[in-house]
Amino acid sequence: MLRPSSSQILKNGESTYSLVIAVAKRARDILDKAYDNKEIINRKPVATAVEQFANGEYKLVEDPSLKKK
Repeated sequence: MLRPSSSQILKNGESTYSLVIAVAKRARDILDKAYDNKEIINRKPVATAVEQFANGEYKLVEDPSLKKK
């Protein structure tokens, strides 16, 4: 998938801010795992994280109490 937009990833009124935070955390996990395993990453971790959210491998879970009323 080539650069999915946030509207393609977000469902049911989820926050774009929450998506950004989730992607950043996932990218950091990818980088940390590669560092621990002494692997070389050929692809940017953020691009990998965005693709994983777009493909449904990871899902965004928001706290319902934070939603606007």
